[in-house]
Amino acid sequence: MAKRIMKPGTMISPLPAVLISCGDMEHSNVFTAAWTGILSSNPPRAYVSIRPERHSYGIISEKKEFVINLASSKMAKALDYCGVKSGRDEDKFLSCSLKKIDSIEVACPTIKQSPLSLECRVFKIVPMGSHDMFMADIVSVSADEHLFDKQGRFELEKSDLISYIHGQYFSQGKLLGNFGWSVRKKKKKNNKSK
Repeated sequence: MAKRIMKPGTMISPLPAVLISCGDMEHSNVFTAAWTGILSSNPPRAYVSIRPERHSYGIISEKKEFVINLASSKMAKALDYCGVKSGRDEDKFLSCSLKKIDSIEVACPTIKQSPLSLECRVFKIVPMGSHDMFMADIVSVSADEHLFDKQGRFELEKSDLISYIHGQYFSQGKLLGNFGWSVRKKKKKNNKSK
């Protein structure tokens, strides 16, 4: 099959579509981000990339903290709204009926409706061009209780997370396999008759 050559661009997809909360319980903001991800598992580290002209850029630069709140499909309208409206002009928590709850390790709020929230403390800000990357240690994680089975296994796949692909939001698809399934040895059937 032929390939079409395109100009260089940000075409890695899908990406997580998340709500980033920042500030403190009294003076806070929330915005949508898709340019976020994991930097390291040990120590646990994440990042979010933010344009310097954005309202939250100044808040996070000053406070050095933020929370990555994963979004379920039930949060789709709020997710989009928080990406097109500015916290300079309105309280987006109020506008979107997002409930703020206290975080464990940082001063900024966690979003109650989020199935999984990662509290982050910034250790480095790296200018990258149009965006600056806020690199952070993950200092606490909170997850909805219903995402754990009776044996305590974490089942994030049950949260119907939203992903972002080139200007569009999608809910999660069907399971194709588990990590390592392509090389896992098949169990031999016992052919002995009884």
